[in-house]
Amino acid sequence: MSDETARLVEQIADDLFAAESEAAREALVQNRWPQRIWQIFAETGLAHAALPEEAGGAGLAAGLAVLRAAGRHAAPIPVAETMIGTLLCHRAGAEAPDGPLTLYAPPAGALAPQPEVQDDIVAATLPRVPWARIATVLAVGAPGQGLAFLKPSNVIEGANLAGEPRDDVAVSGPPDRVLPLPPEVDGFALMALARAAQLRGAMEQVLAMSLQYASDRVQFGRPLKRFQAIQHYLAEIAGEAAATGAAVDAAAQASNTFGFAAAKARASQAAGTVARLAHQVHGAIGYTAEHDLHHWTKRLWAWRDECGNEAYWWQGLGAHAAQGGGAALWPAMVAASGSAVEEAASGSAVAEEGDRP
Repeated sequence: MSDETARLVEQIADDLFAAESEAAREALVQNRWPQRIWQIFAETGLAHAALPEEAGGAGLAAGLAVLRAAGRHAAPIPVAETMIGTLLCHRAGAEAPDGPLTLYAPPAGALAPQPEVQDDIVAATLPRVPWARIATVLAVGAPGQGLAFLKPSNVIEGANLAGEPRDDVAVSGPPDRVLPLPPEVDGFALMALARAAQLRGAMEQVLAMSLQYASDRVQFGRPLKRFQAIQHYLAEIAGEAAATGAAVDAAAQASNTFGFAAAKARASQAAGTVARLAHQVHGAIGYTAEHDLHHWTKRLWAWRDECGNEAYWWQGLGAHAAQGGGAALWPAMVAASGSAVEEAASGSAVAEEGDRP
């Protein structure tokens, strides 16, 4: 996929979410499904953006660009769940169901009740499933298991801090379908990467809002942006957003679980800092319902913890790095960094070969 294609896909998504997200958020507050934004999202084919090109998509990087735009505009529909669900269906060799999708993808060894991904009878309660009240529920097992299409018997509605549906789902009886997944496919890590991309977009919007407010707001005869403390806050927000963006881009290029984990860990770590400093810049007005800032900072706080917070992923990365001992640390980091490093190493090797007499 070319950079031009990724930019085009992101622009389409950005235009859609910019035009429709505000009205959709109002509908969600009134407990109404924002049908219009979902219909346009589905008709434009953006739900398939993360699929490989041969399957009618534009690749993982393009999918993450769509999620970045969704986070930037706080789009209140299951963009991440539908895109990752569609990608998992493709990896399982099946067509994705029509309409919104959602995922229940617990980490390996999770203590919460979860169904076995098999054809036997299932009886379990799946906690805090995003958008379960309106979506087809897919349960993703640990790597090496499979993908189950579940039919909920009861849904207890709930919400996260941002007001997005997070429902408890009771399942009774066998799944509609069970499909195998390749052993390297980790549904939990893919959803973590998707959340990282959404966090990236939300941070970029928070930065833009903070810069605008600091320019417009005058205190003691001068704009807030002229105060050194405010400048430090803005610089730190910008740095955290940029670091998150770099981690997400690197994860898309590496396309492995190590990269996905690093991206979510960095994004979650940044989210708390960005939200805190944005409210410092905005002062008391930023805490009111009348000001729009809360649409993004609440999502930063909510998404930070979903699909594993920074502590969860840093611990996993540390355990992975320590497996081979100190001598293996650097080779493991190089191997986990993906094709960019491999290409650079290959180029260096070619250059060295050319320099030899």
